[in-house]
Amino acid sequence: MAVSVGEFLEMLNELPEVVQSDGGEWVSLKVHGKGFGYLWEKTATVGLKATIQEQIALVAERPEVFEAQFTSGQFGWVVVHLAKIEADELFELVTEAWCLTAPKRLVDAHEAGSPLLR
Repeated sequence: MAVSVGEFLEMLNELPEVVQSDGGEWVSLKVHGKGFGYLWEKTATVGLKATIQEQIALVAERPEVFEAQFTSGQFGWVVVHLAKIEADELFELVTEAWCLTAPKRLVDAHEAGSPLLR
């Protein structure tokens, strides 16, 4: 029950148009110039965009896995400890963060399984 940094980075290949940028001590994750996540390799943690309700629920349910990072507008960012999460659950959270950020046409095409996005 752990996801390595390499495994996390591989997950990003499943989502269209993700751009990784070196931020110094972190890697920022963006789609169409908008951030949906961050990776801190040194601490093996990931910060992901979520709804505020999702952030509250995750942290309340499993505080050993999730931490509240901050809120901004209608979003609550959550820190995920990679050593304490299953890959399928993490991929679901990454996909949700991406969907909250990507343009609607891109999300619709991805959800429809468009071969043009692969």
